[in-house]
Amino acid sequence: IVLPSRLATPYVKNATREPTMSDPVLSLQAASLSLDGNAGPVSILDAISLDVHGQETGGLVGPSVSGKSSLLMLMGGLEQATSGKVMALGHDLTTMSEAALARLRRDHFGVVFQIFHLLPTMTAIENVAAPLELAGVADAYDRAEAELRAVGLSERVDHYPSQMSGGEQQRVALARAAAPRPDILLADEPTGNLDSVNGAAIIDLLFGLRERHSATLVMVTHAPDLAARCDRVLTLTDGRIATTEAAACACASRRGLPRGSCGAGSRAFACFSVASSWVSLPSLRWARSVIAF
Repeated sequence: IVLPSRLATPYVKNATREPTMSDPVLSLQAASLSLDGNAGPVSILDAISLDVHGQETGGLVGPSVSGKSSLLMLMGGLEQATSGKVMALGHDLTTMSEAALARLRRDHFGVVFQIFHLLPTMTAIENVAAPLELAGVADAYDRAEAELRAVGLSERVDHYPSQMSGGEQQRVALARAAAPRPDILLADEPTGNLDSVNGAAIIDLLFGLRERHSATLVMVTHAPDLAARCDRVLTLTDGRIATTEAAACACASRRGLPRGSCGAGSRAFACFSVASSWVSLPSLRWARSVIAF
């Protein structure tokens, strides 16, 4: 792949009011998802309604095959709701074309998957810079190098994925997600392919990137200790929201307060505990979540 050194018109994000903690940057209104199966439609998500507010952290956790990854895909416009409405930063994802969705993800979303989805013929810095170059960012390589340095890979910028460990590849994926300075970070089991040591390091980096860019974070995880780092926990069972619980102790610990004293239960923080369902997405759509053509 040959990338242009610079597009004719530098990329500039659309001018929008910076989201605050009271603004819902993601909103699902009775959103349902069903997929066609051999015996007919299979219900994956059933009338999900929830708001995720600006700069919040969210953890989706729960048993397998119950909706969490599918819910994350709806939030990012990687899957279309069968019914209901999905809003992101004021845009109705259910009415947008694939091209418009790709541009929205390019401009405002960072996506991290369990599988790293790095381009094997590109170096680390090229993988991070590629989406920025395609978006017309003038300082794409400078920004890519800065993000790789932020995840501890300043000595690996010219290495190819095959020359890096799994933990290092996931760090490249984190840098790629953070480089556009997104408003929303979506992470689907980002530690699923890593050992405990590398997994803990990746989570620390992910929360650090969220803090540095003042982004909203929604994360799918099976690990209760990871969900406890979020502000509120939502549990999904059989495609439905079962419980919503404020993770007050985690919120308090990050603010240096006594456990349970932060009052998270009275705020609209959105850290979720949700179960995951299998969903088949063409590889092109996965690629378009990180590189908008």
